[in-house]
Amino acid sequence: MATVTATPAATTADRGAHHASRSAAAGFLLALPPVVVIALFVGVPVVLALAFSVGFTGGLNSVVAAVGQNVHHADGAVPTFAAYGDVFTTPAFWQDLALTLGVTVASTAIVVVLAGGIGLALRLHGGWLARLLSAVAIVPLFIPVVIASWAILTFYSADGFLRSLFAQVGLEAPVWSYTAVAIVIGSAWTSLPFATLMIASGLQSVPDALIEAARDAGAGTARIVRTILLPMSAVPIVIAVTFTAIGVIGSYTVPYFTGPNAPTMLGVALASYFTAYNQPQQSLVMAFVVFLAAAGIGALYVWANFRSARREGRI
Repeated sequence: MATVTATPAATTADRGAHHASRSAAAGFLLALPPVVVIALFVGVPVVLALAFSVGFTGGLNSVVAAVGQNVHHADGAVPTFAAYGDVFTTPAFWQDLALTLGVTVASTAIVVVLAGGIGLALRLHGGWLARLLSAVAIVPLFIPVVIASWAILTFYSADGFLRSLFAQVGLEAPVWSYTAVAIVIGSAWTSLPFATLMIASGLQSVPDALIEAARDAGAGTARIVRTILLPMSAVPIVIAVTFTAIGVIGSYTVPYFTGPNAPTMLGVALASYFTAYNQPQQSLVMAFVVFLAAAGIGALYVWANFRSARREGRI
């Protein structure tokens, strides 16, 4: 009878495939615990909250449905959107949403301009002033948000430092405490460190040879920034914009301490609906509105990562 003998090449290929399979299984097992934790402590509550918002009040939602007010129940397996109607027909909700989006856009723009200016100063000129500005921009990272919010509130109050200083020279400073301006200032303060680190690192990664070649070709600073630095740092800038906007749109501490009572940002409004008004369904509707807005902003982050991976040839 003929005997079939495996060749060394086939044996090596089998061993390589077996090793790759074991490596894939090990990688999957290593990644499984955080995925399970996120699924249990984030995914399951989100699904339950979505079900409760459309009237499915049984099971794990039965307790909050029993103690909550103005709770709408689904008709069997047919969901109800009465809670969404309660929120969307309230004029105060649209005022809160407009304030939330306005503060988010203004705060993000201010943060990106400041962080970009500091990053460009470090990249193009350096020097002690640029290093000082970058160090000062990182300071809010080490100050608790509650302390910073209270400081902003007292600094811009009617009897605060700013008005007292202006009064010494016969001028009257504006009162920004409990206004949207105070929320923008506080949001920009808390968001500046991360954006500065991200944008500055992206600008520093641009090769010096490109900048020197552009200068040798006669390009000025403005053209170098427009055609070299900004395009090559687009991904870090988009990431900074995304994280800043998401952080501001869902913030609570800064608008709660420094903002007005009405209209207020949705983070404060939904907390009030849940605790003060005892209307959990309506608060979840507002939470999902914030979630959808944040998801839309997060699409920029996904696009930036996809663009970076495609440029590096990883996809």
